Amino acid sequence: MFISRFRVNTARPGARRLLSSPQAMHAAVMSSFPHILPSDSPAPGAPRVLWRLDQGARAEVLLYIVSPDHPDLTHMVEQAGWPAVVGPGNPGWQTRPYAPLLDRLTAGDHWAFRLTANPVHTIRRKEGEPRKITAHLTPVHQMGWLLDDERQERLGFRVCEKPSHRRLLPEGTTHHQRPHPGDRYELSVRDTRSLSFGKSPGVNGRTDKPVTVVAVTFEGRLEATDPDALRRTLTQGIGRARAYGCGLLTLAPITQPARQTP
Repeated sequence: MFISRFRVNTARPGARRLLSSPQAMHAAVMSSFPHILPSDSPAPGAPRVLWRLDQGARAEVLLYIVSPDHPDLTHMVEQAGWPAVVGPGNPGWQTRPYAPLLDRLTAGDHWAFRLTANPVHTIRRKEGEPRKITAHLTPVHQMGWLLDDERQERLGFRVCEKPSHRRLLPEGTTHHQRPHPGDRYELSVRDTRSLSFGKSPGVNGRTDKPVTVVAVTFEGRLEATDPDALRRTLTQGIGRARAYGCGLLTLAPITQPARQTP
């Protein structure tokens, strides 16, 4: 497994085209792997290609890719990077083996994390109608989706709770005395984006109705509870819309605040 980082040159027309269409970005990412055909799909439980866009400063957009094979992002550099600065030792992106991080996962370890996901649930508008998949739209329900006990157990981690002295409300409740995940847990919704795009015409020339995906970026701290399950989560992704930039969970060591000199 490998993890790659590519900085997108947002001033280039090719970059703007990719950033405006999750489908175009997905096609560009998958073109980075010569041994994976466009029609290929991983077997159930097998590692897959995951990607995520992170917006940093106003003009800084980073593309992260986790993949079973080493990618060749030359075409991405040419249309959405800085090809003029490419040289020996600098192909225009960074790729590192993922095994060192995967191998060091241990139950009880705490990590900072970031995840872009597509939190959904099923609803029935009228009695007798089939249930319909729909997105969670409020931060409380989006966080509740990730905090679901069965989901966290399946994913191999639990989101850490805040110590009581850091909670603004007693026991993390609202004024209605209901649990409020934003105050109880080390979890926040950093960004929510509604992505709407049309699929390419099929073989019969017919274009289906546009696809709409609500992509939510979470940040927080987690504790590893099942290292094997967490490794699967990191390499297989979380939830739906993984072809469109959702599902990639990344971990980072928790940095301790510097001690003040007395």
